[in-house]
Amino acid sequence: MSAAEKLTVAPRALPDGQGAWAQTAREAAAARLSEMGMPVRRDEYWKYTNPTSLTAEAAPEAEVLASDEAPVFGDADALRIVFVDGVFDADASDALTHEGLEIARLSDAAQMDIHWAKDVYGVLETNGQDPVARPLAAANTAFATDGVLIRAFGKVSKPVHMVYLHKSNTSDAILHHVVKVEEGADVTILENGPAAARFNKCLEVDIADNASFHHVRAQGRDHERRAATHVFARLGTESTFKSFTLTVNGVLTRNECVIELTGDDAKAHVAGAAVGDGDFHHDDTVFITHDAVNCESRQVFKKVLRNGAMGVFQGKILVKAGAQKTDGYQISQALLLDGDSQFLAKPELEIYADDVACSHGSTSGAIDEDALFYLRSRGVPESEAQNLLVLAFLAEALDEIENEDLAAEILNRLEAWFSRRSS
Repeated sequence: MSAAEKLTVAPRALPDGQGAWAQTAREAAAARLSEMGMPVRRDEYWKYTNPTSLTAEAAPEAEVLASDEAPVFGDADALRIVFVDGVFDADASDALTHEGLEIARLSDAAQMDIHWAKDVYGVLETNGQDPVARPLAAANTAFATDGVLIRAFGKVSKPVHMVYLHKSNTSDAILHHVVKVEEGADVTILENGPAAARFNKCLEVDIADNASFHHVRAQGRDHERRAATHVFARLGTESTFKSFTLTVNGVLTRNECVIELTGDDAKAHVAGAAVGDGDFHHDDTVFITHDAVNCESRQVFKKVLRNGAMGVFQGKILVKAGAQKTDGYQISQALLLDGDSQFLAKPELEIYADDVACSHGSTSGAIDEDALFYLRSRGVPESEAQNLLVLAFLAEALDEIENEDLAAEILNRLEAWFSRRSS
């Protein structure tokens, strides 16, 4: 598409009072954004998802749902960091200190001339722009003024829990987080909450040799919300990256995950479970690059859709020359509970090494009538039987959560969601 056909970027000033490292990163991101333009439906990787509401000058209104439901991960023993409509809430948050962690707000660190985040902030996002342009991520790097910068040393004893509260019908939040996991360290990040009427979030994760990063997030509650999120990760030798996302509700959600395996014997697993009812559009777009020897990647995505809900999966495994003994696995499946829902998938493999084991598969279909009949013949009510089969369908994605307590929490939330809709 020619530059003239691209959606131009509305004029917007970069944040004031920035230190040298942040100013440089923001100016470079703004230049990338200006060159790319905002995404439009004719772009190859946006043809299944209309980005108009994500790129409009003002955020569409999203009603704040009043609910007495306990927050996801609310009982977890974790370091709690709270954002309200994209703004850090110090009173609701724990102190930003914990053994094995160095934490700073982006707004504070960006005013310094020197900070360790210089080697990560905007760097992984820049790498992720090739070969596929990601303009919303570039906009985030350029304009985000809040978020946290986390540096992990050693095995961190408790997770960091980021809570995103939505209180304004017209809130338009931009957050940018950076996590640097030093050699041999191990850290878990939890995220949950509707965040804002419209939410643009970037998470850049740099994982050093022999380090591990675990990520579990839940997106949901307020149905009219819109979100575009990006995870950019770079893995060193014998490092581990594991990320799982649960999405329920949300009129439009696009989650992008871009992973580079740059060190030998690294492992990257990314998974998601999405359940949608009615006016629901959910897009998972994943790009994993193998650029080292004997690395493993897994993509496991399951979607349950009904009443006209739409699911999208775009996943690619790129194996570069020299990345021998690559083990790449990709599966995307949708369970369509009626004839009005739709699942669109674009799985891709691009391989330039000859000693690899890569596979991908994508299917969509209805509930197994024989299995449903079997359960009903044993006295299980139809709605309960259907819920049991749906949960069994989602099980492979939930199995990617390494922490059993967190996996149980996600399962309980899904059971409650299906129970409410059945009644």
